[in-house]
Amino acid sequence: MATQTEQHKYYVPEPSAWPFVMTIAMFTFALGLASWLNGAETVGPYIFAAGLALILVMTFIWFRGVIRENQAGAYGHQEEMTFRWAMSWFIFSEVMFFGAFFGALFYARMLSVPWLAGEGSEFTTNAYLWEGFEAAWPTNGPGNVGGTFDTIPPWGVPFLNTIILLTSGVTITIAHWGLKENNRLKLNLGLAATVALGAIFLFFQAEEYIHAYQDLNLTLSSGIYGSTFFMLTGFHGAHVTLGTIMLLVILLRCIAGHFSAENHFGFEAVAWYWHFVDVVWLGLFVFVYIL
Repeated sequence: MATQTEQHKYYVPEPSAWPFVMTIAMFTFALGLASWLNGAETVGPYIFAAGLALILVMTFIWFRGVIRENQAGAYGHQEEMTFRWAMSWFIFSEVMFFGAFFGALFYARMLSVPWLAGEGSEFTTNAYLWEGFEAAWPTNGPGNVGGTFDTIPPWGVPFLNTIILLTSGVTITIAHWGLKENNRLKLNLGLAATVALGAIFLFFQAEEYIHAYQDLNLTLSSGIYGSTFFMLTGFHGAHVTLGTIMLLVILLRCIAGHFSAENHFGFEAVAWYWHFVDVVWLGLFVFVYIL
């Protein structure tokens, strides 16, 4: 007799226009953001907002369809393995994404800045081009790009945000235990706490950015330090925002009773993503704020 896995035919959804529309949305989003960052303040923010709104609408519609397919029993063991591999490769791509920015930080700090100060050079070109420049970090380079700035102390808001994210890793693990134990109260409370901690993290990061721009003159234009600081922390904040939204959706699904102890990869995928976000922040805290 054939097993259930052998009997199950791999589910292939009907052709859909959603991937094409999502591509347009993401292009519009990127175009608006790039225009905004490069000084097109007249139209850039509006293009960015339009792209973001379209992405959110498409995400809701697309995910709603996937959830309905799952609830209807369209997915079996093979589909779940596909989802697991897909999420694994997605997180790997995110590791490479942040690895590139950490690599840029390392290259600038450990190689470029010392070279500009004349380290390892047989000639004294730097003495004529950048007289008096010393290899120190943080720096905005020999040109003093963006003017003098102050850095954000690591043991204030950054340390608090570290505690918040580490705590959120504990609460989502507690929620996962609750799901495996069929304890819906434990599951929902753990998830709700994780969503709240993610929102609190974002609040403090927004406060930190406001303080940096208004009081410290630390901006995206503050040379190599400002650009690496805001690119790393900003992209991480974007990932925390996405993760918090995902957690909120999963919380609403858990309240609706969508997951069981045996079938809950949607929950696990978000948990994997959230733990990844936690680990990246630890790297940021050490290499951006402390060292």
